[in-house]
Amino acid sequence: MSTISTQLRNFKEPTKDQLTHVFFSIPEAPPVPLKDTEKQHSVDIEKMEINAILSFGAQEVEDSYAGKLHLLPPYLAFSSLDRKSVRFTLPLSTVRRVERLNARAGVYALSLSTWHGMKIIVQLTSLRPTADLFCSLLREALKAELQRGQMKAVKGFVKTCYSEGLVSLSGVSDNEREDGSLITETKEGCPPPETEFHGGLGLQFKFPGDPKKLREASKIKLWTTYLKNHGRNLTLLRYPQCTRLVQVGLPNRLRGEMWETLSGSIYLRFSNPGVYDQLLLDIQGTNSTSFEDIEKDLHRSLPEYAGYQADEGISALRRVLRAYSQRNPEVGYCQAMNILAAAILIYMSEEQTFWLLEVLCDRLLPGYYSPTMHGTLLDQRVFESLVTRCLPMISDHFQAVDVQLSVASLPWFLSLYINSMPMVFAFRIADCFFCMGPKVLFQVGKAILKINGEKLLQIQDDGGFLNLMREYFASLGNSAHPESADPRTRAITRFQELLLISFREFAVISDETILSERRKYRNEIVNSIESFSKRSAVRNLKTLGRFTKEQVGFVYDALYKQSETRIGLPTFQVFLSEILTWARNEKIVINGFQQRIDREVAEHELIDRLFYFWDTSCKGSLSFQDLVSGLDGVMFNDLMENIEWFFNLHDKNKDGYLTKDEVLTLSESFLFIFRHEIGDAYLGAVSKFMTNAFEYGDSLLPQHTDSKTGATEPQDIGHNQPYLNLATFRMVVLADEVLESFFETDLSASFRLEPVSDLELPPPSSGFLGDLWSNIATQDNRKMFHRLSDELGKTIGKHQVIYRPTIGRFTKLEEPTARESLISPTKTTSSGSSLDAVVESKSSSSSTLDESSIHDNGPLSASAFSPMPHLKARTPFAIDDAGDDDDDSDLDMIHGEDDDQVMDEVDAFLEAHDSGLTEADKEVAKDLLNAEPVK
Repeated sequence: MSTISTQLRNFKEPTKDQLTHVFFSIPEAPPVPLKDTEKQHSVDIEKMEINAILSFGAQEVEDSYAGKLHLLPPYLAFSSLDRKSVRFTLPLSTVRRVERLNARAGVYALSLSTWHGMKIIVQLTSLRPTADLFCSLLREALKAELQRGQMKAVKGFVKTCYSEGLVSLSGVSDNEREDGSLITETKEGCPPPETEFHGGLGLQFKFPGDPKKLREASKIKLWTTYLKNHGRNLTLLRYPQCTRLVQVGLPNRLRGEMWETLSGSIYLRFSNPGVYDQLLLDIQGTNSTSFEDIEKDLHRSLPEYAGYQADEGISALRRVLRAYSQRNPEVGYCQAMNILAAAILIYMSEEQTFWLLEVLCDRLLPGYYSPTMHGTLLDQRVFESLVTRCLPMISDHFQAVDVQLSVASLPWFLSLYINSMPMVFAFRIADCFFCMGPKVLFQVGKAILKINGEKLLQIQDDGGFLNLMREYFASLGNSAHPESADPRTRAITRFQELLLISFREFAVISDETILSERRKYRNEIVNSIESFSKRSAVRNLKTLGRFTKEQVGFVYDALYKQSETRIGLPTFQVFLSEILTWARNEKIVINGFQQRIDREVAEHELIDRLFYFWDTSCKGSLSFQDLVSGLDGVMFNDLMENIEWFFNLHDKNKDGYLTKDEVLTLSESFLFIFRHEIGDAYLGAVSKFMTNAFEYGDSLLPQHTDSKTGATEPQDIGHNQPYLNLATFRMVVLADEVLESFFETDLSASFRLEPVSDLELPPPSSGFLGDLWSNIATQDNRKMFHRLSDELGKTIGKHQVIYRPTIGRFTKLEEPTARESLISPTKTTSSGSSLDAVVESKSSSSSTLDESSIHDNGPLSASAFSPMPHLKARTPFAIDDAGDDDDDSDLDMIHGEDDDQVMDEVDAFLEAHDSGLTEADKEVAKDLLNAEPVK
């Protein structure tokens, strides 16, 4: 059963810094940790941005661009003002030299030299103090990179990139076929060529497509020229020309490196050397549910490609998917992840594929490959909205004939069109996706619908929709205008037409549009997933017990706030605080500025005991079914069933008896439940319970007679021996009105399957004010405001904290009328049993025995407590006597006289000590009444 993650439930809009990282494809992973000897030199370098004009010297033509220069240690990034003309992301370890230029007055300029020999002139156009601060931070960041040893790692890393050999004079193409794959056939006695740069399965099993039709040689020449002039791999400068070359199509041999460079996964691979190999070592000999799912899908991953018909390809795919599931156990392995990994492995090495897969799942397509696939569902809703806005006729027709757009579009997005189009065309879409971002999926999808608009208006069901799309994708290589007289027009394929419409007519779909639409529909998708998950969870329960489906739904809501299918003890404590009044502490805080309710999870041995009591399978965790069954066992009980349930809860070894230690533990449980109740009624009830329980428990023990005194006493037993059975416990409880009322109604009523009201902030509205409010009214800011108001309230003397009762039956300092003592035995006379025994009277603070009754009747002999197992006659107890109403009224009259006498004595005492002050204190107080204020 899948649940929504806590991250999705508590989703927060990305901050400005996070959006900046996404724009520059900078990973949020921490840099390589420092060595122990270097940690003392490390400091956290601040981030900073500054206005700047950058000049790049290329082919003796100097281009200058105004924009923002960002210092994001350990990276330096720049974007032009239009965010299109030029941008780059440079690891600081690739900066070889920084010099201050001797410019004319008022100009603050720097010269940066990169690893690949490029020279970047930076003119800082901000104020002089700001420029000085930026230079100081840049200096510190460069020192930190030097200490980490990352600058030394650049040389070895760039050797793994094919572009290094491509732009050099080493002639890497001598060992390659026309499509870019390596020539493995060698002359006898000659070893196969060794290569340092990374590559995928295509090097061995060839790349998809005809290299002549794909114009591989021309593409290689264009990219070689660009990479020579504008940097490569870690130091690539991205001009509009770069995007145009990507749209034309990447050459097979360079595709893998450009994917990781454009997506930013190259920075993860550079800053985490050896992590992938270590993961492979960690998972050796282990197994998991994700591993089993991976094995099922291995041979379904692009089976038409030759590499996955051999053991080499299947083994590589297995290692990549297992390593990722080990690194990200929350996601593990999900549907369609095998298709993506298999496609990427054709062009990239295992390590490159691993890091690109992480960027895809975490940043480019968040939530796509998760148990609930909430990211895919959200983008499908966004896609439907965009289709309704831009292609209303198609949208209206689909609604009229009840055709679901997501039937075809969901696989498009989930597999980046790889499962829908021929691979040679799908990889062209992937090129644009890694270069331009997720908006490409929406642009291409809408272009597909527009091109097939007339035919789509003729379909009547989902099957017709899927057949039409299948036919269209199969014809992407055909001419878009076969009847044209112009040969150049006839040469335009349907795929080229698709790209043209995607990036021209639907260029209005920007990253900001996608983010805005996602923000608009996110809550709708979350609620729909929640509703579906709840219905599935309730439907899969073996039994509902005495609950209705609506009540079980409340249990589900409280449980899955924690987003776990099985919960441990810490999570159980939080869950129980949602539905059980005495499992949480509720404080009403009044500080003169606000009145609020603060809630915190209560911790006590009783809650731990309840967890293990419901863990009938002894797994150390509770499932949804365990919680429903456990709650069913207490929420619908009557008086006797609740007493038995509470007894069994404290009977640790389930032998039907409580030991003396367990009786004490049970009493502590009572005190915990009643800890915030008003008055002393519950405290007195627990005190009386302990007295009666031990007195009656002793009376049931075997008796022995002291040889010296002749007195009969109960035999001593250990604290862990059976002492009190259920019948006795029930009698002791029923002797007290407070405890009887608790077990009859209050215990079951304390379990409340309803949302806990809280002082929540109003939900943010859409628009600028809504965004502003959501950024200000955060949980952290609210806690800060509460702390501030509390301190101010304490300063002015208006801070007050009141604990809310968990039972709440007695709201005033009143106590119920005490019942007759359970254990007080009667004297046996010739006429039978009479009630000349001890009578318990009630005081203002606790229940005590009436001293006058003890004096009048004399001390009780030990023989009055004759043990029941050794006598034929049952020991007479006061509670067993059936008295008439007249006798009770006589007792009330006697006690009424005693009460009046006691109250007279109390009044006399208070009159004599009305203030509690000495005479000297009274004189001082009297003088203060006439004192003058200080001038």
